[in-house]
Amino acid sequence: MPEGDAVWRSCRSLHRALAGHELVRGELRVPQAAAKSLAGRTVLEVVPRGKHQLTRLSDGLTLHTHLRMDGVWKIVGAGDRTPGPAHQVRVLLATAEKQAAGLRLGMVDLVRTADESSVVGHLGPDLLGDDWDASVAVANLLEFPERTIGEALLDQRNLAGIGTIWRAETLFAQRVNPRTPVGEVADLAALVTKAHDLLLRAIDVETWREQRWVYNKAGRPCPRCGTGIACDEYGPTTQERLVWWCPRCQPT
Repeated sequence: MPEGDAVWRSCRSLHRALAGHELVRGELRVPQAAAKSLAGRTVLEVVPRGKHQLTRLSDGLTLHTHLRMDGVWKIVGAGDRTPGPAHQVRVLLATAEKQAAGLRLGMVDLVRTADESSVVGHLGPDLLGDDWDASVAVANLLEFPERTIGEALLDQRNLAGIGTIWRAETLFAQRVNPRTPVGEVADLAALVTKAHDLLLRAIDVETWREQRWVYNKAGRPCPRCGTGIACDEYGPTTQERLVWWCPRCQPT
């Protein structure tokens, strides 16, 4: 699933392509909104909220989308062939110059901008947002001190934007084992601050590629001590996710 940095870059691309322009086509190809056309409205801005995307329109409506596991936006010129395959397009937004197709989107909702909290109000502070507050993230995590830090970091109600990639990299950077209970993490403030710093750096794609120390590197040597990177899958039933760590640098 795309994480906060990838969603941020996607929103930046959409904003650059659409903001300030009137939609000549605005199709929502999902059952709950298929009859609603957005044509004639002007796109004010496209902003991320954790892993969610909010496209705000001139008439007080917001298009809320989420990429989930394999969703993607593709942007092409107005005269180009609409990105496809057509049966995977859930949203099509077109101006006189650009068209943006949202393929395989996991969530598509149209809400009043004043009511955005109905779709993103449950989220904790956004690691890449103006509302980022490390103290609030720490307080949220400590509500369930017996929960493992690996599970708690993926709970978007605690802090929004982190997924399996930045969970693994953050815990490695702080030398914390993913199965450590939240209440036993020596410095939660430093840990969430590290997550914030890593995602900020990851906005640059090249930096993101350079700083992957353990994610998806099972069996390869730890960049610090040379021990083979371990990998396992755990979490609540139906929410199990892969996690990578160094058994020596991040002991249980």
